Amino acid sequence: MSQFMFENDLEKVLKLDMPITNAPMPRWQRKASSSSGSGSTSANTSLTPMKAGNKSLSTSKTPGKTPGKNTKVQNTPSKAGGDRYIPIRNKQQLEVASFLISKENAPCYTTPTEKDHQKAWSMNLNGYDIDEAKIVHLVGKPLNAPEGYQNNLKVLYSQKTTPVSTKKTTRYMSSVPDKILDAPEIRNDFYLNLIDWSSQNHVAVALHNNVYLWNAATGDIVLLMQVESEEHISSVSWIKEGNFLAVGASDTKVQLWDVESQKRLRNMASHTSRVASLSWNNHVLSSGARSGHIHHHDVRVAEHHIATLSGHSQEVCGLKWSPDGKYLASGANDNLVYVWPNVQESRDSTPVHCFTQHQGAVKALAWCPWQTNILASGGGTSDRHIRIWNVSSGSCLSLLDTESQVCSLVFAPNYKELVSGHGYAQNQLVLWKYPSMVKVAELRGHQGRVLNLALSPDGSTIVSAAADETLRFWKCCAVDPAKKERTATKSTSIIHQGIR
Repeated sequence: MSQFMFENDLEKVLKLDMPITNAPMPRWQRKASSSSGSGSTSANTSLTPMKAGNKSLSTSKTPGKTPGKNTKVQNTPSKAGGDRYIPIRNKQQLEVASFLISKENAPCYTTPTEKDHQKAWSMNLNGYDIDEAKIVHLVGKPLNAPEGYQNNLKVLYSQKTTPVSTKKTTRYMSSVPDKILDAPEIRNDFYLNLIDWSSQNHVAVALHNNVYLWNAATGDIVLLMQVESEEHISSVSWIKEGNFLAVGASDTKVQLWDVESQKRLRNMASHTSRVASLSWNNHVLSSGARSGHIHHHDVRVAEHHIATLSGHSQEVCGLKWSPDGKYLASGANDNLVYVWPNVQESRDSTPVHCFTQHQGAVKALAWCPWQTNILASGGGTSDRHIRIWNVSSGSCLSLLDTESQVCSLVFAPNYKELVSGHGYAQNQLVLWKYPSMVKVAELRGHQGRVLNLALSPDGSTIVSAAADETLRFWKCCAVDPAKKERTATKSTSIIHQGIR
């Protein structure tokens, strides 16, 4: 008997000519019901597609009965809105969207009390905070993933970087020098500039009355020149191309040497006192003397002295041309820093800026190679400050108390750092991150004050000359070997044809 009832029920379910009671209301019935509800008086105007004329338009109920059921008639579940393929757009959602669009330009709440009141009203009326509502949103919350579910696309769309692409935040820096050379009889004089590193990888060192050249690639040492025993070398400076060396001495003269042939090309006399600082700008060599005067020399012509800069009242111990050749910075024992324009034709010139903030002698000067309008200056024992200047505006960008005498400054472009050499009382090198001026590292080892610093052509090594008669080479700015090395273009010397 039970088997017969099961087969009977199954046959009724599979029978397709019976009306479907649980299905949504057909489109033609919805149109008929809407027209009848709006006050349509004619019964013959709404026709079903099945019959020629219906006498009754009350189609809110299903005309048929469910098989196997009693005579109870079931109402079709009706929902406001369109059919199954059109999402429900209730009136409230459109009104909220319109309100949020118009609210974008409305003024904000002036007091926290008004905001709290607005939130309470919104919660009571709408059931949610109107400030957190979206202009277009889906009704209902998404279903939670089942427990233990793992998303296979999480690796592809993860916001965290993979270990392979993680950048190193630190670099290895040895606390001991890579190489140490003896520098006997180097003068312990704060105002002199006794070392320089050329673009052809030669280090020029002035030891009393001699000038030596050390080849950093091969380690060869050559005695280039010497002056009389009662005199001493006070400054050395390489031309940009690295094939000519300018030498200033206590005999008030400036000599120009060809290092390849080891011959003196010129002996220029214009100063009345020792020349403590030198700086090149193409074919123009600028020299600063103890008298406080700065001379411009055009080494291509016989009458080499083309201009004089008068501003300092004491010895000019710091002299640097900017990388673009627009400005010349000078520091002296009178605690002043002057910035001069590139005026080579006139015999006189007016400084662009005069910085008077230092309280000690200013020997340490350095121009930023990647921001050519930025100048760094350091004061002596009574000042001990490093100042960063913007020469375009004349403003002081930062001030740093190093608590030690600042003898030399140099910018290291590989890591965009500023390296300072100090004297009393620390005798150390310090690396500062630019422009934050946060201390990166300290390099100690010298037993006397650091007199001068020079940077290697590749920017990886800094050499320091100190009063302990040693040269120490610190490989503190070496670039990661994995990175691609920069290619430097070599240019021919400008003054090669015009020197006589």
